[in-house]
Amino acid sequence: MTTGEEDPDAAGGGPSDWLSQARRGIRLTQALSRARMDGVAIATTPKDRVWRDGRVSLHRYRPARARQTGPLLIVHGLFGRQTVADLRPDRSLVAHLLASGVDVWVLDWGTPSRADRCLDFTDHAEFWLGDALAAIRDETGVAAALLGICQGGVFALCHAARHPGDVAGLALAVTPVDFHADAGQPEGTPGILNLWMRNLGPDLIDALLAERGNLPGALSGAVFEQLSPARTAAKYGPDLLALADHPEDLETFLAMEAWLADRPDHPGAAAREWLVDLYCENALVRGRFEIDGEPVDLGRIVCPVLNIVARDDHIVPPACCRGLAGRTASPDYRELEVPTGHIGVFVSEKARGVVAPALSEWMHGLGTG
Repeated sequence: MTTGEEDPDAAGGGPSDWLSQARRGIRLTQALSRARMDGVAIATTPKDRVWRDGRVSLHRYRPARARQTGPLLIVHGLFGRQTVADLRPDRSLVAHLLASGVDVWVLDWGTPSRADRCLDFTDHAEFWLGDALAAIRDETGVAAALLGICQGGVFALCHAARHPGDVAGLALAVTPVDFHADAGQPEGTPGILNLWMRNLGPDLIDALLAERGNLPGALSGAVFEQLSPARTAAKYGPDLLALADHPEDLETFLAMEAWLADRPDHPGAAAREWLVDLYCENALVRGRFEIDGEPVDLGRIVCPVLNIVARDDHIVPPACCRGLAGRTASPDYRELEVPTGHIGVFVSEKARGVVAPALSEWMHGLGTG
């Protein structure tokens, strides 16, 4: 018995399958057109600005329930926006933390201009981060814990090492520490980005930065896309077409694309330290990475540490994150492995029931409320 209409999900490569794909393509085009008209809203969890210094600002999220912990400050890196932690209401690490009573704050680095080309790690990890922590202490009366994301985790590490008494706890997510740890892994597993940076060398990196003063956000975005070209091609082809019948997944995809497209330029001096001192020379674990003229000693970190590692991370190999183990003086060092990629730690279904509960439990355990 038939209905007079071909099964829209029929497969096999015949006319019915072509018709199914065409219908799906039409639905996808209509959905994308609506998205263009309506705009893609990300990072919508309500928050209030507490402090500002130039392009850098500090915000406190409004509580979803009575605050039950001390403050947690989210510190992102300079290659993207902190909004990845609050992508959509149903894919928001921030919202989940607020729902469990965590007092969540976020540092927004703003949009660097060419005038910021001389700003380095000292400006970000020492001065701006230090001022933000002081503002939180003034507001709450207690020291904040830090959640450092990727490069932001290195900022957090540096500050916690230089000012042990100013940080109640240190949570890191997909943060490289030993930038050469992947080099000793079995063949086929070294990080592609790590290999590229180690082989570029300081002279070529200096020439690239000298041309613009800053590292263009569009360039860094293109580099990240080329780390997995097959995946990039698939997501704009068959993977995208498959979302035509799943509006919620399509909205998440569009939100993720909006976040990926919003890449600010990276201040040149800080970019050189990141690419040359850390990627090429592995200066942090060798005790030669300097903040404000002094080497950073990870052994001075004494607060509790939660190190979140993405098992399938193709940007920061897990071994580079695990390089922190045994290098601090913390009596409470923990690792949490999440079965996702780099960004999936914050937005994937797999991480939703793992990362936020672990962070919430860790924050409640700090006893700073």
